[in-house]
Amino acid sequence: MTDDDLTHDDDTYGAGDLFPALRSSSGRPALRFGDRSLTYGELADAAGELAVRIGGASRVALWATPTLETAVGVVAALLAGVPVVPLNPKTGERELGHILADSAPRLVLAGPGDELPAPLAAHERVDIPVTGVGGPPPGPVDPAAPAMVVYTSGTTGPPKGAVLPRRAIAATLDAVADAWAWTGDDVLVHGLPLFHVHGLILGVLGPLRRGGELRHLGRFSVDGVRRELADGGTLLFGVPTMYHRLAETVDEDPALVKALAGARLLVSGSAALPLPDHTRLTTATGRRVVERYGMTETLMNTSVRADDPTPRPGSVGVPLPGVGLRLVDDGGQPVTSYDGETIGEIQVRGANLFTGYLNRPDATAAAFDGDWFRTGDMGVRDADGSVRIVGRRATDLIKSGGYKIGAGEIENALLDHPGVREAAVTGEPDPDLGERVVAWIVPATPDTRPSPAELAAHVSAQLAPHKRPRVIHFLDALPRNDMGKIMKRALGMDA
Repeated sequence: MTDDDLTHDDDTYGAGDLFPALRSSSGRPALRFGDRSLTYGELADAAGELAVRIGGASRVALWATPTLETAVGVVAALLAGVPVVPLNPKTGERELGHILADSAPRLVLAGPGDELPAPLAAHERVDIPVTGVGGPPPGPVDPAAPAMVVYTSGTTGPPKGAVLPRRAIAATLDAVADAWAWTGDDVLVHGLPLFHVHGLILGVLGPLRRGGELRHLGRFSVDGVRRELADGGTLLFGVPTMYHRLAETVDEDPALVKALAGARLLVSGSAALPLPDHTRLTTATGRRVVERYGMTETLMNTSVRADDPTPRPGSVGVPLPGVGLRLVDDGGQPVTSYDGETIGEIQVRGANLFTGYLNRPDATAAAFDGDWFRTGDMGVRDADGSVRIVGRRATDLIKSGGYKIGAGEIENALLDHPGVREAAVTGEPDPDLGERVVAWIVPATPDTRPSPAELAAHVSAQLAPHKRPRVIHFLDALPRNDMGKIMKRALGMDA
């Protein structure tokens, strides 16, 4: 199904009422942040009162700290039918100023004790309550109406605001619920930031749409994961850096092993989970980590299904219900091979897509090939239709000696070396090859790092020789953003 298949009065995805459990599950636990918690009834009262207060606003910004207030604020905005712009509290003042000027929020929602930076001083502030007396039931809201404006990371220019309609949120949450057998009986544990798709839409709105419970750690810690999974948590959401820390700990922490083994599902996203971490966690706990694939503009596109009996480390699974997906070659023609080798750009369509970039019709037009969204991600499809991502077109596709090489498989090969703790692979110009493969390595122990020749031979033994790194740099740490993604443009690459 595409965006064009949904009319303004079509509520195929139940987007008008995103949270039916607010009416029907008053005594059930809804949210817990540390020692603070709300039942569904208490959340309905607090969010309902705030919804009345902000109703009619053209757009509101939300100071998205990892707190109960942020969850109440986003639910209130959605109940009121007011588009909400989540703000990363770590954003610098220049970028924050751009986001505020571009989105022009009528109000700023924040926790009562939050200190807001100077760019927000000119905006009317509304403190978010966590208690209240409720409000009248929300009226019908157009499923095509904007629900959120989420800003991209801005790696190729100023951040762009992706306008996400209510139907996209409903469609993606229901699709992942189908893939993960997610129900109201599940208790989700995570410590992700709440200003982006993974932590806020999947991690807060997901359990509330199902009628289940969220236990947010405030910030990720191995101790917090162990504690909450041992105390009834059934789902864990994380990014690869979090799972890496868990993988490093399982060999010496039997209680953590037991807690992870008792979880129903472990889900990783936002970047590829290295194969060595898959192996260490599965070997220790008997539980596999399933990966899914999404982005700001599309929400969720694919996932490994909970009922898939086949281990799939390195795969992001099959397209979710309602999502169309194709690979396209350099000439714009669909890739028809399901051979696990032929690389193409991933394009998607469906009700999960954004409606455009705020105030950027030019960027919106450039992002689409007809009704297919150009993700900029490169992937291959296996015989059963499952997708493996080899990297971003701009940073991870290396054209060397006539070959197309995906950085991801080289990174996994390097991570399999015992002397490598972290690895990133990029390309740089080469007068003979066109581009040469460059590896950026954080050694397992700084004083005993492997030699470049040893690492090149290690890759050649696992992959084709043309995929070996020609240049190797050693670093103390790889640059990462707030979601744990490696910022390859900070590794000496051209912007």
